[in-house]
Amino acid sequence: MALPSHKAVTLTHVRYQRGDKLGYFLAWISLVPVFISLGGFVSHFIFRRELQGMFFALGLIISQFVNEFIKTSVQQARPETCALLEMCDSHGWPSSHSQYMFFFAVYFTLMTYKGIGLWHTKNKFAVIFLPWALALLTMYSRVYLGYHTLAQVLAGSALGVFLGALWFWVVNSVLYSYFPAIEESWFGRAFYIKDTSHIPNVLKFEYDNARDARNKLAAKSN
Repeated sequence: MALPSHKAVTLTHVRYQRGDKLGYFLAWISLVPVFISLGGFVSHFIFRRELQGMFFALGLIISQFVNEFIKTSVQQARPETCALLEMCDSHGWPSSHSQYMFFFAVYFTLMTYKGIGLWHTKNKFAVIFLPWALALLTMYSRVYLGYHTLAQVLAGSALGVFLGALWFWVVNSVLYSYFPAIEESWFGRAFYIKDTSHIPNVLKFEYDNARDARNKLAAKSN
């Protein structure tokens, strides 16, 4: 009796050539979108619940749905190395990893230059260097490891840049006016959803208020 074939969970299933140290490094780089999604945005919702961060995450989710729709419509095959990677049953154009990372880099850059974030910094280039470096490395890793052709990662990158910029405009030019209503809604009050994008230095604001609250509590106890 023939056993049914098995399929790996591609979300975290990355192959590289045994003994290839660069391939090993790039395999971990390929998992950066997973780390950002699960480690970054899930933690953000649990501990901060900022509307800017939540709409950032929503944009990335919409971007991935767009990517899947295009892949299903175009149905362009992956490179021949897909057989070794057990990925020939999925489509390659455009690269979802590249699209995700370039969406993230563009949106993060626009947020930084608009002054939206946890802290205020004059050296904005230093802040945005890391996401762009990770985006470029992720794009390179997908070609190096054999998951995509150069054309597929370039298409994903271009689409990510376009969608990231478009979604930033939608959030901050159209949806931003609804932020106060969301904060005051049942959902906002129940889950402590907030918007602090109007505060230049959120960390300092929270630090000062936490110290002030502690001093007032100490004064009452005395």
